[in-house]
Amino acid sequence: MRFSVLLCGMILAASVGCDRGNHPSAIGKPAPDFNVSDGTTSIHLASYRGQVVLLNFWASWCPPCIAETPSLLEFHRAHPEYPILAVSIDESEAAYKRFLVQKHFDLNTVRDPEQKVAAQYKVTGWPETFIIDRQGNIRRRFISAQDWNDPEILRYLKTL
Repeated sequence: MRFSVLLCGMILAASVGCDRGNHPSAIGKPAPDFNVSDGTTSIHLASYRGQVVLLNFWASWCPPCIAETPSLLEFHRAHPEYPILAVSIDESEAAYKRFLVQKHFDLNTVRDPEQKVAAQYKVTGWPETFIIDRQGNIRRRFISAQDWNDPEILRYLKTL
């Protein structure tokens, strides 16, 4: 019994994740440039230089990603001045496309099933979002679902 309680607690902690905010090894360093295409969409980070960018790694099968999606989409629609680049690690193209339709996902998104871009950023959990400043430097890292409509996040982005 005690083992099953411990196991459930570990699974819950892993699924919830944490917002570690700053990640000392990445903060202030240039964001790795990438150009990824899934045959339908392409994203090239360098083309967003001069803008504050939210780089979001996600998957359609990830419970925290699913929980985060409504606030991320709402933020995107309310603040189009902050481009959101969403990189999915979905292996299944069908599941990815179904999610986009079901959630009315209108972000600039691309599927990267080999996780090449995620590897460049040393992603450790899903969802994970990097804030990249106008000069192309990583300023903050969020791990797990965020409420993107929290006024504190918008205040922070306006300082960049």
